[in-house]
Amino acid sequence: MSKSTRPADIYLRFLQLAEALRGLPTLPSLDPLEERILGTVARAMQEGERLCVRDMMAKKELGAPATVHSRLTSMREKGWIMLTDTEDTRRKQVTLTQAALAHFDKLSKCMVKAVEKTG
Repeated sequence: MSKSTRPADIYLRFLQLAEALRGLPTLPSLDPLEERILGTVARAMQEGERLCVRDMMAKKELGAPATVHSRLTSMREKGWIMLTDTEDTRRKQVTLTQAALAHFDKLSKCMVKAVEKTG
């Protein structure tokens, strides 16, 4: 990183590159709550934690259970998440789709590119 580059410059460059991704034909866009849910599911998967629909609905920071449930349905229809069976057939595990994982791969490349451009 050069002396004239601030850490904020890298982050702002990343935001610019990530915004350009939104214009590409991929998955339908998410509203802010869906973005938070996506991050929650992604972090849980990264940590090897299993989240079921009931677990997601119980997260107070995401809002009312009915709202979370409707957003999960919307995200599933948009292709961001999928529900998979667990040992208990009444419970469905929330996981990211391959398309969502590919989206995170693209964001990661944006991050690397932002550091390279400013470095």
